[in-house]
Amino acid sequence: MYNARTEQRRAWLQASPALIWLGFFFLAPLVLILIYSFQGRADDGTVLWNWSLANYQKLFADGSFWRTLWLSTWIALVVTAITLVVSYPLAFFMATRSPKRRGLLVLAVMIPFWTNFLVRIYAWKVLLGNNGVVNRFLDQFDLGPLQMINNPSAVIMALIYGELPYMILPLYAALERFDWVQLEAARDLGAGRFQTFWRVLFPQTLPGITAGSILVFVPTVGTFAVSDILGGTSVNMVGNSLSLQFGSASNWAYGSAISMIFMLLLLGAILLYFKATREVNDGENPG
Repeated sequence: MYNARTEQRRAWLQASPALIWLGFFFLAPLVLILIYSFQGRADDGTVLWNWSLANYQKLFADGSFWRTLWLSTWIALVVTAITLVVSYPLAFFMATRSPKRRGLLVLAVMIPFWTNFLVRIYAWKVLLGNNGVVNRFLDQFDLGPLQMINNPSAVIMALIYGELPYMILPLYAALERFDWVQLEAARDLGAGRFQTFWRVLFPQTLPGITAGSILVFVPTVGTFAVSDILGGTSVNMVGNSLSLQFGSASNWAYGSAISMIFMLLLLGAILLYFKATREVNDGENPG
């Protein structure tokens, strides 16, 4: 006889290792950061346990934080948009090849993951530095040296390079499942290339676009290594502010308040994005 309660207990038992892991390494630190955000900073840099809203009041009055947040959001949006524009044709090309070639192309996209991300960012510094490979090449034609690092452009280029696979792979997965007969049917019914893409292909790849955008936007808006190495003091993102507060400034309480506000704003933006893409998808597929 089927016992629903037994099956439910078995399901909880199977999920318990993952739940314990998430609870210990995700929820517990999050709760601790939330508690820290309502505390103060002692003279020796430790957390001073005096519950108050002082950190949040200081944060909302701090114009530099909102400028930093805007810069981080702007860079993340630019990187997400460019990676989407570059990745979609490439993912389309990959999905329309033979199965053997698809595997080779997916492997080529994943090759950068074999090298540490930090090493690849330092490679960009070698390329774009004042005495780097690019400037040495330009010197041969009396065109350099050019200032190509310590600015937002260098940070954006490196982030596009680093995040590109995270956009390509979800798009490829969505395109691989697409029924290509629908494109032929749309053409037979008189639809042009743009109409075929916008009314047939795009709505059905929207889940891949959403997944890729989230995978690119979230780590980009919170990055600190790329902006620290290639942006210098001229590119201060939220991740750099957090690194400063939890590092040399030794102000964990204020850093925790920044973390909580940043996380809530980011969560709200993601939820709005999911809502917008769902409405677009429902509008294209009313049935």
